[in-house]
Amino acid sequence: MSLDISDVKLGLILSWNGEPYQVIWSNRMRTAQRKPVMQTKLKHLISGKVIEYSFKFGEKVDEADVTRERANFLYADEAGTHYMNQQTFETIDMNKEDTSEQEKYLKENMEVMILRYNGNPVSIEIPVKVELKVVDAPPNVTGNSGGSVTKPVTLETGLVVQVPMFIKEGDMLSIDTRDGAYVSRASN
Repeated sequence: MSLDISDVKLGLILSWNGEPYQVIWSNRMRTAQRKPVMQTKLKHLISGKVIEYSFKFGEKVDEADVTRERANFLYADEAGTHYMNQQTFETIDMNKEDTSEQEKYLKENMEVMILRYNGNPVSIEIPVKVELKVVDAPPNVTGNSGGSVTKPVTLETGLVVQVPMFIKEGDMLSIDTRDGAYVSRASN
């Protein structure tokens, strides 16, 4: 399906130069007396390489023939990450290089979407927000309440994030997977 530059949005997977790319950043730019341009950062779904490209007004792009399937995260090891399809119970193995950025947000039985290009698994989609438990947090020091003071905490997956001083060990936190930032305490 052919798309116009106005259809190019964050998360879209498109076929560009015969290769699958995902839009990871986009900005519509229009200057006086010029036609609009859509500036983008595109991540190659197979190699992971990120490129910048500006789509010009009138330029057409095709949506990639990518299929999605629901799966549950099983475990990670030196070889990569492993998932189970929810309908067929097939085990899907992904290389460490393909999922290294998302691995720090994955916990056992978490539901993800496996992206397949030409029938081969090439990437995963994880939820925008995940809930993770704090396993290590330094104590709050009295007097550290002025301004927006933060401290680093370690979550159950090994991810370290900056959080407000009131967060303690055992708290469940909501984390934004797009940038790894603390969002809020998760409701229990």
